[in-house]
Amino acid sequence: MRQVITLSALVAALAVVGTANAGGYATVGLSSLPTGVAAGEPWDPDITIRQHGVTPLEGLTPTLTIRNEATGASRNFSASATGEPGVYRAHVVFPERGSWNIAVATSWWGEGGLTLGPVAIEDDPTGGAEPSSFPTRPLLVGAALVVVLAAVTLGARRRWRPTALPR
Repeated sequence: MRQVITLSALVAALAVVGTANAGGYATVGLSSLPTGVAAGEPWDPDITIRQHGVTPLEGLTPTLTIRNEATGASRNFSASATGEPGVYRAHVVFPERGSWNIAVATSWWGEGGLTLGPVAIEDDPTGGAEPSSFPTRPLLVGAALVVVLAAVTLGARRRWRPTALPR
């Protein structure tokens, strides 16, 4: 009987330790990555924070940290509530080009967080050209192919003439 009580107490103690560590975490997500963002340009990602991955957490002041891989320099950017529960927005500016890591720590809410990177930040990702949403190059290539095809078709028709059949 004594062994059963001792074993039951041990199982109960282990169960309490396991449940004491459970929970207390939050999931963190970013709405976008700084793809195509140049040094000195703003990047305004939304940060979504959910308790246990489900319930939006409100009333927080998250901080997004960027760290340059080469120099180790880092900057912190505070995020503010957007009005949507659990969603916060940060206004981030990368000070220089290079490879940067991005982190959102959740030390204010148990375990959890988000670390991404490295992401490449260039001086001017477009090479100086203004980005265009209209696909002019493929359109010009297609038009040139239509003109060449029309010229070949008309040239072939002119050379071929039906001959009259003998009577």
